[in-house]
Amino acid sequence: MTIEICTVGGYNEVGKNMTAIKVDDEVVIIDMGLHLDPYIKYTDDDDLTKEINAKILTKIGAIPDLEPIKHWRRQVIAVVPTHAHLDHVGAIPYLSNKFHADIICTPFTAEVIKAICNDEKIKLDNDIRIVHPNSSVNVSKKIKIEFINVTHSTPQTVMVLVHTPYGKVLYCNDFKFDDHPVIGRKPNYDKLKELGKRGDVVALIVDSTYSKDASKTPSENVAREMLRDVMIGTESEGKAVIVTTFSSHLARLQSIIDYGKKMGRKIVFLGRSLGKYVAAGENIGIINFSKEVEIARFRKHINKKLKQINKNPSKYLIVCTGHQGEAKAVLSRIANGDTDFKLGKEDHVVFSCRVIPTALNAANREILEGKLRKSGVRIFRDIHVSGHAAKEDLRDLINMVKPQHIIPAHGDINMASSLSELAMEMGYKVGEDCHIMQNGQFLTIE
Repeated sequence: MTIEICTVGGYNEVGKNMTAIKVDDEVVIIDMGLHLDPYIKYTDDDDLTKEINAKILTKIGAIPDLEPIKHWRRQVIAVVPTHAHLDHVGAIPYLSNKFHADIICTPFTAEVIKAICNDEKIKLDNDIRIVHPNSSVNVSKKIKIEFINVTHSTPQTVMVLVHTPYGKVLYCNDFKFDDHPVIGRKPNYDKLKELGKRGDVVALIVDSTYSKDASKTPSENVAREMLRDVMIGTESEGKAVIVTTFSSHLARLQSIIDYGKKMGRKIVFLGRSLGKYVAAGENIGIINFSKEVEIARFRKHINKKLKQINKNPSKYLIVCTGHQGEAKAVLSRIANGDTDFKLGKEDHVVFSCRVIPTALNAANREILEGKLRKSGVRIFRDIHVSGHAAKEDLRDLINMVKPQHIIPAHGDINMASSLSELAMEMGYKVGEDCHIMQNGQFLTIE
């Protein structure tokens, strides 16, 4: 009569998120993500004859290591990704077939998983079961999975509430509290407050990435206003304008489209991942970008479109991949001079993002911005608000839910320590009811 939690991945780093929760003889896995740094390094190395499989990706640290839970393998009854970001779903094509279990997720997340598997030419043996935000499903006689609607930087992100006979486990990676989302509904505060009143959340597994930031994460509407100031409020007549952001951030892309139309420019999306996430959103009817935007997904079509744009750049708004400086993405190829589109003096390049806090991303972005500066362009950085809760959002969550135990997740030791300091401020004790965990460790809650 116990709940046992294994922190499989995402507790030593930002990425590779995966947590297994065992209730008596049944196991639920939440998230199954990529660690993007080693994955990008491996797949960008042109000297390698690429073989990509679970064994290789585990060896290089790109996907979670299943060794700690190998004895649980036959007991897994569900795989539950919280949202469509690669650090939460990117390992599903390589690992989920090892479990005889359904994948349970929101419609948008399901569409993205199908698209990834299609791209990688991988067939999933698992059935995908759709559960909408603020809905629930019984996965066995003793375990129920409930999706609590929350805001983040991609649609239909949920907190996962695992109902068990011994109390509830609430898993909160990733989230922010946004009362004015551009797409979708605001967070389900009523449900979170109800949990606190009931007092039966035995464990809160929670995003610690920005726990050191002594603030409340601003609304997506703030990023929308920042974009308006740059795109509408900065003179760009006769200049090329390029915007890059997260392909999965459909709300941000909606704002970029809205202001591109006000600029009177033809809007062109360039890049495979942009095509993938837009298609996922259109397939479930939450957006209809294709009506207003031309989308070129593959290199041949992208090169052809850039050649056309180069004849009259000021007629177009280019939205492209490459915001983290990825070597093979469209923006890096433009900066390297690998296309027929040539940057001109004082053209605009808008980074509607921040650099994801890893050494590889920081290095890649520095290289990219150096090349852009040599072209004489104007660079607009950090036109962005985060999708992650900062310290004061985390305090609000803990106050609402009143968990018996807190487990910091989604971060390295410094991030987990920052969240544990907040927990101590609120009366928790590290080692007693606040637990700093590493990958592959176990915690039993009785």
